[in-house]
Parts: sequence; structure tokens; C-alpha cells
Amino acid sequence: MPKLTVTVITRNEAANILAALDSVSWADELVVVDSRSSDETVTLARQRTDRVFVREWPGYSAQKNLAAEQASHDWILSLDADERVTPALAAEIRALMGSEPAARGYDMPRVSFYLGKWIRTTDWYPDHQLRLYDRRTGTWAGEVHEGVHVGGTVGRLRAELQHFPYRDVSHHLQTIDRYTTLAARQLRAQGRTVGVTGLVARPLGAFLRNYLARGGWRDGSVGLVVSILNSYYVFLKFAKLWESGRKEEVGSRR
Repeated sequence: MPKLTVTVITRNEAANILAALDSVSWADELVVVDSRSSDETVTLARQRTDRVFVREWPGYSAQKNLAAEQASHDWILSLDADERVTPALAAEIRALMGSEPAARGYDMPRVSFYLGKWIRTTDWYPDHQLRLYDRRTGTWAGEVHEGVHVGGTVGRLRAELQHFPYRDVSHHLQTIDRYTTLAARQLRAQGRTVGVTGLVARPLGAFLRNYLARGGWRDGSVGLVVSILNSYYVFLKFAKLWESGRKEEVGSRR
């Protein structure tokens, strides 16, 4: 019967860390890797586990790989501090760990709580996340929307992982600004460019997909806000990509 380590990477997550760790208190081991928080995250985490490490921030994937390296067991459940494992998901994982799992990794649907509502529409759902994996074949990669790449088959769990991504719209906008900077930088490194048509068409397409095709309208005003902000994310990402190209073009003329 394989044992399970839950890993969590943190920075200034004092408001979330105890609830996250309590949701996986049934696991064989809890490992927290903190990137020098200025709040009480580390102190609080040590109330739940003595496996707390403090490291400089090397990037999302590198930090999650480092957390997996600290684990005592090969099977890893990677959890973010703003996520919670429900009793139903815990039971499904524990049943799976009752014998050697057939697949090398498992994804699960993730549902987000936003503006007082669980969102099961738009691009936010089912938002399958591969979080349960065998570290002997699985490695994190990517810096914007990082993910695990496993050398083998991937199974799917049915129970939901809960996500509490934003405190309010202001926090949402701050996160969009940070992530779109990283996304634009990644696109630029890949040699991607965008013109005026793309700056209009891509966000419009994102809004129509979120609000109409993926049912954002069913969540009323909250679904509308999510659809608009998801399309704004797309606009800002490509606007920053356009900006980087513009700066390079202007710089070459000097």
C-alpha cells in the first residue's frame, strides 16, 4: 500500500494555510515549502507539520519540484494554499491509495468559489488539475500555468477540489496583472507576435466562449463578471505582448 505526501508551496498565506492543511490531515505526510513569507505562514504551518522548509523563490515549477524532492514518499498530492480537499475527494484518494494505483498520475475537477458563488460554468469549470502523481515519473514544468508531466497513463478522479482564488475583484485584477506579465514574456520567448486584429478578436472570442458557449450566463451577474475578466486577461496578455514588440521596434530605430 503506497503512502502519500501532500506538498504545499506558500508565500504570505497565513489566511489560508491552516484550512488547506486541515483538509489533508489524513495524509501520511505534509510538506510545506515557503518562499520567505513576511506574515505568520511558517509559524502556522509548523502547528500542523514539522516538515516546513524555507527557500528563495525560484519559480512555480521549480518550487513544486523542490517540494516533491523533500517528500518521504513517492506518491504526491500537490495542493495550493487557496485550495481544499473535500471529504469526498479525500475518500476517493484514500481508496485509490489502498493498493498500487494503475495510472502514474490523476487529475480532478476543480471548482472555484467567487463573489459568494461556486462557479461551474465558463473556462473555470471543470478545470481539471493533475495533482496526484508518482514523483518517479512526474515533473512540474511551465511558469504561468504550470503542470505535471508524467511518464505514463493519467487517470481521472470524480470528486471536486475546491478553490478560493480571489478575495474580491481588486485581488482578481492584481492577479491578472501579475500573471499576464509572465504569460506575455513566455509568448515573446516563443517568438509570438500580435497585431490590432488579434487585440480585438482574441478577447472578444474569449468572452463569447465563456459567457455563451460555456454557460457563464447561467451564473447571472457573477457569470458575467467572470466572463468579462477572463476576456480581459486575454486582452491584457496580448496587449503586453504587443507592447514588448513595440518597445523593441522603437528601440531599434534609435
